[in-house]
Amino acid sequence: MTTDSVPLESDPSGSDPSGSEPPGSEPPGSVPLIPHSVLFGNPTYLVPEISPDGTRLLYLAPDEGVLNVWTAPVDRPQEATVVTHDRGRGIRTYGLCHDDRTLFYLRDENGDESWRVHLVDLVSGEERCATPFDGVQARVLAHNRWHPTTLLIGLNRNRPQLHDVYALDLVTGGLTEVAENPGYLSWIIDTDLRVRGGTAMKPDGGVAVFLDPPQEQEQEQEQEQERHPEPDGAPPWLDVPYEDAVGTRVIGFSRDGATCYLLSSIGANASRLFEVDVATGRRTLLAEDPVHDVKQVEMDPVTRRPQAVLFAKDRDERVFLDEEFGKDIGRIRGELALRSVDGELYVDRTDRSGRLWTVSVVTGAGPVLYYVYDRSDGTLRYLFSHQTELERYRLARMEPFEFSARDGITVHGYVTWPPGAVRRGLPAVVNVHGGPWARHTFAFDEEAQLLANRGYACVQVNFRGSTGYGKHFRNLGAKQWGAAMQTDLLDAVGHLVAGGGIDASRVAIMGCSYGGYAALVGAAFTPDVFTCAIDLCGPSNLLTMLAAGAPYRTPLRSFMYAHVGDPQTERDMLWERSPLSRVDDIRIPVLVVQGANDVRVPQEEAEQIVAALAAKGLAHEYLLFPDEGHGLARPANRQTYYAAVERFLAEHLA
Repeated sequence: MTTDSVPLESDPSGSDPSGSEPPGSEPPGSVPLIPHSVLFGNPTYLVPEISPDGTRLLYLAPDEGVLNVWTAPVDRPQEATVVTHDRGRGIRTYGLCHDDRTLFYLRDENGDESWRVHLVDLVSGEERCATPFDGVQARVLAHNRWHPTTLLIGLNRNRPQLHDVYALDLVTGGLTEVAENPGYLSWIIDTDLRVRGGTAMKPDGGVAVFLDPPQEQEQEQEQEQERHPEPDGAPPWLDVPYEDAVGTRVIGFSRDGATCYLLSSIGANASRLFEVDVATGRRTLLAEDPVHDVKQVEMDPVTRRPQAVLFAKDRDERVFLDEEFGKDIGRIRGELALRSVDGELYVDRTDRSGRLWTVSVVTGAGPVLYYVYDRSDGTLRYLFSHQTELERYRLARMEPFEFSARDGITVHGYVTWPPGAVRRGLPAVVNVHGGPWARHTFAFDEEAQLLANRGYACVQVNFRGSTGYGKHFRNLGAKQWGAAMQTDLLDAVGHLVAGGGIDASRVAIMGCSYGGYAALVGAAFTPDVFTCAIDLCGPSNLLTMLAAGAPYRTPLRSFMYAHVGDPQTERDMLWERSPLSRVDDIRIPVLVVQGANDVRVPQEEAEQIVAALAAKGLAHEYLLFPDEGHGLARPANRQTYYAAVERFLAEHLA
């Protein structure tokens, strides 16, 4: 690939409308191995979007082996040229401003999360760093069509634990402080880029939401203080109990600023969408599900009113609030059906005219497919897939399953079975998600594809504490690290063993972050269940984990204490739930992997468990990546890691 242009591919989804196997697939029993470079190298294309003026197509693609931003005329994507020149870990977050010439992207230093905002003038080609401050993390807070030359940025420049709000003038490059942080974990900003309030953690792990009334009401009250309430001053606009903290937040405002949209699980099991009159507090319920949380709200780009709500079920369920938007989604689905494409559909409407949308389709059994939808005539034009090389291989499809845990709670998850294999007595890998306040979803999952392609059943469990299934299920995970959250994983194994699908004597456990912790727990607490364990960036000692972390994570401390445990009052429990406390019980091989610049789970967490394993003479391997943080981003490092994973599993599991 040259740095001048990126060739685009034909539509694989339209090549065989009969639904037969795609080119390159093999009959059962002779599935070709997918190279690590295809699964874990750079994607071919990623995150396409239309420029606000509708003239350009932008996307991420490799340039000299590093992900950078490319741009092309929207009707001539084959003429793409690269416009950024990162030579480090690659760009993953970018956007084009509404001045129609300024591109911004974020970049840190070897995974240390010290994000800086970089700007590129697409007319002159000039590139500069807008936040050149050492040891300062920048967060892009807001930008929109009504303020095309202003970008609101959060910077912890004055106090490392708090981000103040700054306005970045795209014309002059000047930074002006807009609001000093009174203790907020996050800010609430309206479409006029006015700071309207924020959220603060309460000592018990709950949340206080502070919200100003509309501007005209403030003027009538003749307030002289800064235009946002203080957490220690006036009472909060909304007091969120501990059990509702994860499922309740303000997600935006209507264009006039008088109405805000609130996701809240207060008074219900799952998060619901409300329209709230800010001045009176009157709420109108717009969408709800008795069991499943709201996953995403799709807003009208002009009015900023909700048009559809996605609920997080085994597969997404979309509930429409706007008939015309529903018709457009229906047209897109109709076009995809003609091409025999079934998947989760997501739209991005960055074109100000509203005519051109970018569409992403996640089939779960192939690469992510990208299209451009022209609303004026209902046509759907294929762009490319995220990894064209994958189109040559037979991939597996994530399949939902559920089971009853030992206490009768229903737990959901997904299994990705080896394609073409008889589902009987297979080796399996329990692949645990991070967070843990997250979940597995129906998606293209590179790890699941690797494991299935190599002959393992990949088991992904949304154990208690996972999001999406309502607050009752989520809060069942409170202070259950290494306890009920872990036994849900064991019960999933038992369920699949009882069904005959997997071999009880050949089960591994692996994961990243919380998933890495769960892998270490599996090795230390239940070495009779698992054959081997793989830990990527997982804490080994909950006490040292809770005491560490970047300063700007300090406002999360009360939440962590409420959900994991309080070191002051529950020190013994936290130590007992730490894999390090039971290292003597480990008797299975362990692979420990760590990024040296991790600010969430510091290197000490890996070093102390590795030292303990070495002191006891226990079988282990240790990989330390000096240029990574929390997880692995560089393609070369990812390929090194997954080569080690494959070898480790083949040695101890196959």
